[in-house]
Amino acid sequence: MLAKELLDILACPKCKGALEYDTGRQRLHCHACRLSYPIQDDIPIMLIDEAEPFDSGTAGAAGDA
Repeated sequence: MLAKELLDILACPKCKGALEYDTGRQRLHCHACRLSYPIQDDIPIMLIDEAEPFDSGTAGAAGDA
C-alpha cells in the first residue's frame, strides 16, 4: 500500500496530471493520458515506456483508494 504522502506528490510523467491509485490492480492511472503505471513491491514504476494503455471506463473497478 502506498503512503498518502507519496500519492499526494506523484504526477503523470507524460502530462504532469493527477493519478488515481488502483489498490486492487496495484497500478496508478492517468485519465488524461489514458495510461496505467505499474506498482512493484510498493514502488511506482513511473517510466512512460513501462506504462500501458487502459480503458478509463473500467479502471478502478477492482477498488480505488
